[in-house]
Amino acid sequence: MILVLNGPNLNRLGLREPGMYGAQTLEDLERLCEGWGAELGLTVACRQSNFEGQLLEWVHEAQTNGFSGIVINPGALTHYSYALRDAIASQPLPVVEVHITNVDAREAFRHASVTAPVCRGKISGLGFLGYRLAMEALTESAL
Repeated sequence: MILVLNGPNLNRLGLREPGMYGAQTLEDLERLCEGWGAELGLTVACRQSNFEGQLLEWVHEAQTNGFSGIVINPGALTHYSYALRDAIASQPLPVVEVHITNVDAREAFRHASVTAPVCRGKISGLGFLGYRLAMEALTESAL
């Protein structure tokens, strides 16, 4: 069972900067993740919050709730949330960080991730496909 977490402003997909993020919505992304999970033989639970504390709680509870890995798009929290970084580091599940856009080709402040160093991997710039690739990676025994 895989937990897919989306952070601040990702509920605005389809409305927020469609030239950069596309016209598909968070609901579209969640349906894709659930379908990809089914293809991989996984149950997928998708959650989104604009509140840092809620994301922390979901990371803390993931193992207890039976998840085997986490796919996370922390949104802007990527660049400054040491609390989220510590939550990821404090639990044993493999975590893959995902970004829809290529954050390294954007504004300079987006180039640094405080969360990626405690994740098993990071996928950036591949749109929604990055979520599928992250789920595939989490099914590999090497993680």
